[in-house]
Amino acid sequence: MSKKFYITTAIDYANGSPHLGHAYEKVLTDIIARFRRLIGDDVKFLTGLDEHGQKVQMSAEKAGVPPIEVCDRLAAEFQGLCAALHISNNDYIRTTQDRHKNVVQEILQKLFDKGEIYKADYNGYYSVRQEQFVTEKEKVDGKWPEIFGEVTEVTETNYFFKLSQYQDWLVDTIKTNEQMIYPRFRSADALQFLKEPLNDLCISRPKERLEWGIELPFDKDFVTYVWFDALTNYITAAGYGTDDFDEQWPADYHVIGKDILVPPHAVYWPIMLKALDIDLPKHFLVHGWWLSSGNKMSKSSGEVVNP
Repeated sequence: MSKKFYITTAIDYANGSPHLGHAYEKVLTDIIARFRRLIGDDVKFLTGLDEHGQKVQMSAEKAGVPPIEVCDRLAAEFQGLCAALHISNNDYIRTTQDRHKNVVQEILQKLFDKGEIYKADYNGYYSVRQEQFVTEKEKVDGKWPEIFGEVTEVTETNYFFKLSQYQDWLVDTIKTNEQMIYPRFRSADALQFLKEPLNDLCISRPKERLEWGIELPFDKDFVTYVWFDALTNYITAAGYGTDDFDEQWPADYHVIGKDILVPPHAVYWPIMLKALDIDLPKHFLVHGWWLSSGNKMSKSSGEVVNP
């Protein structure tokens, strides 16, 4: 059985309505998908919605509704955008679907059993807007950049993925595989990031701080962190754990914006796959931003154009 041509967009985050940047990425991906069909390929084209996390939980609390209600409304908006633009995706993934939750819990358990995940205390600075811990080296002129929004100091116990032990392997992989990241100059962004020692990746949030997420299968008091949930969508939709997986994986192209190449797609995702003994995607196709008033269009800043 021949492998399908598998192409994905990034999954959109359920914290606001779609803007022109979302439309651009879908149209760009659609052009490639349609061309591959014209030359005879059996194409799987995936897009979807990233529905968990603190910002969704906060939006729901503010509106006085359950988080799934916020997600359902935004899923309808993003799917409506695809329909209005005649996007030819033949799968749409939502991270609240059972098919996705099951895969996330399966891979977390597998990595925990292999000793790739451990529990430790952590003290650090946390950005609610980016839903990630940040370090002092990310300050510019002694201040946190606007992209991080409000940053607070947090001390808590969490689970960590042994990201750092794969750093040398990843550097070698990017250097020897010139086709992995396109345009090629984007490889330099990843290699520049990897010049600094990697920290292990915090992959959980305690339920007392964040309930709206996929529960860790080995500790019911925690939910998994955004990237272990969001990035896994690509293998969920390819049928991970089923007989169809080899027919669909690896992805031929992950189409993404330049802001999520490093670290999520070029660092976290390849290492997650390596630790699971899964082949890496063949290519990352990295596009630039649509600007509004000279700045990146952003739901957080409100600088958007309705597509």
